[in-house]
Amino acid sequence: MKTVGTAVGAPPRPGLRERKKQRTRDALVRAALELIATRGYDGTTVDDIAAAVDVSQRTFFRYFASKEEVALFVPHLAELRVAEAVRARPRDEAPLETLRRAVLDSWDAINEAVGELVPLELHMRVYRVIESTPALLAAHLRRAAELEEELAGIIAEREGLDIDTDPRPRILVAAFGGVIRVAERRWSAGDDLSTEALRELMRTCLDHVGPALATNWRTTASLNRHNET
Repeated sequence: MKTVGTAVGAPPRPGLRERKKQRTRDALVRAALELIATRGYDGTTVDDIAAAVDVSQRTFFRYFASKEEVALFVPHLAELRVAEAVRARPRDEAPLETLRRAVLDSWDAINEAVGELVPLELHMRVYRVIESTPALLAAHLRRAAELEEELAGIIAEREGLDIDTDPRPRILVAAFGGVIRVAERRWSAGDDLSTEALRELMRTCLDHVGPALATNWRTTASLNRHNET
């Protein structure tokens, strides 16, 4: 017998208790990012975040283990979506193209998921704070390394490889992660902090991977000058 108001095959709607917990968690994330964007990471305390939501410090720690964890919550959400996008790519696709398309084709969906939690403009402002705060950047890079290991495992499974004996999945994902870092650093140093600017930088950097790895960087003119000397 079908339950009235519930679509067949749809996941069950969270109960009241779960919805209240989610609202509190989301409020803590928004408050934390607003404070960090305004005061900086070091100028924001757990007590500040809890007070902004009118909850106790103890309540904060029910949801997050640390200030670092709440500051990186949204980037972590985006990372999870990238891993899901890689798993969903066609299995006959070349591994590098799979990674490239997973990032670029899921960009709008990732932004939509982030936008349901916090304003995109706020997310991008905090992203820049992450880039300029050594403690946060170190944590962000540590999480990025964990994501790279997960992606390498996904690629290895897709290609039927043993990741412990074949280094190619880890080499590929490490190179891919390096490209993303170059794009992030160029974006954070620029004047346009929009998601569109970051996406275009990532697209440009990813388009350079093949030529950067497989071609001679010197121009014909410079080669000719070298040959004449």
